[in-house]
Amino acid sequence: MKLTVVGGGSTYTPELIDGFARLRDTLPISELVLVDPATERLELIGGLARRIFARQGHPGKVVTTTDLDAGVEGADAVLLQLRIGGQAARQQDETWPLECGCVGQETTGAGGLAKALRTVPVVLDIAERVRRTNPNAWIIDFTNPVGIVTRALLQAGHKAVGLCNVAIGFQRKFAGLLGTAPEKVHLEHVGLNHLTWELGVRLGGPDGEDVLPTLLDRHGDAIATDLKMPRTLLDRLGVVPSYYLRYFYAHDEVVRELATKPSRAAEVAAMEARLLELYADPTLDEKPELLAQRGGAFYSEAAVDLAAALLGDAPGFQVVNTLNNGTLPFLPDDAVIEVQASVDGTGATPLPIRRLDPLYAGLIADVTAYEDLALDAALRGGRERVFKSLLAHPLVGQYAIADDLTDRLIAHNREHLPWA
Repeated sequence: MKLTVVGGGSTYTPELIDGFARLRDTLPISELVLVDPATERLELIGGLARRIFARQGHPGKVVTTTDLDAGVEGADAVLLQLRIGGQAARQQDETWPLECGCVGQETTGAGGLAKALRTVPVVLDIAERVRRTNPNAWIIDFTNPVGIVTRALLQAGHKAVGLCNVAIGFQRKFAGLLGTAPEKVHLEHVGLNHLTWELGVRLGGPDGEDVLPTLLDRHGDAIATDLKMPRTLLDRLGVVPSYYLRYFYAHDEVVRELATKPSRAAEVAAMEARLLELYADPTLDEKPELLAQRGGAFYSEAAVDLAAALLGDAPGFQVVNTLNNGTLPFLPDDAVIEVQASVDGTGATPLPIRRLDPLYAGLIADVTAYEDLALDAALRGGRERVFKSLLAHPLVGQYAIADDLTDRLIAHNREHLPWA
């Protein structure tokens, strides 16, 4: 089995490598190809990857290349983990929205739109080259904003599934609180990428006992602390919202916080510099502890499970980003939702979902409308399309602010937006 990681020079990659090495029986990779234009970083990551494989006795070959076409040729699956513009662009995404009194974040709000505009055209070009070289390859997208990027891929007819680590993080957290194995925890995870709620936590599978009320009763304080939300809110909702919902439920509070501390981008950039120093150590043959602070916890396990299911070795249930196709009846069929799905060699099929409270359905519908407009702006460009996307976003929604944000977005991203 050949697996290709586009963006293989990312400091995240050793987390993925560690999962491939540990879970080699689930996903028996014979050749792992890391593709990245940043030659120096790529060689550091490639060297560490080979040492991790060797330490854990993995027989697979690790190849590094800057040649995308060569890297994806013959691949059974291609994983995308890109950051167009690097941490410098992320720093901007997290800064200029705050100047307008809006959340500065790289995956939602105005910053998320900027990332989508930079990213979608590049991902579609990569996907077309994958299709020309190997039309049967599955594309697994980790690249944010995952929902919009995955929708772009599916709309263009690619064999694609989107993946985020939020659900597996909740699964592992709840399993620990319940004192059970993670594979026994089945989430009723519903919404859009970075806009989800855990409506139920079932033991053993989709039809198992729902223990969410027990979790909230016994461990509500710990869960609320992790989410940085009040325990009383969780009790009133009776569900567990993703921590990304804090941008919506406590917008002004979050804006004040972000305005008084260093950006996450600055923290990550410093962390990345240190990680690259560690990766350069020829004696290092495991992922360093510092990597856990970089983010993306458990995403290697999620990636292995998804790739194994898609390639026919281990079908099962997994939370993924895929086409709605009637699952949420208030959304169009071609919307991309993030839900529990049955995954096998034919792709991902969402499991049935109980009727959603309007409190959640309304926000999902609003953000889906924004994503429609955002994808159109990413594909066709133009100031007015950017403005309408921002005006539609629940975190913006005022024409004067949307106008200001539009000008700032374009000014900070001209080098990545040919139409600008």
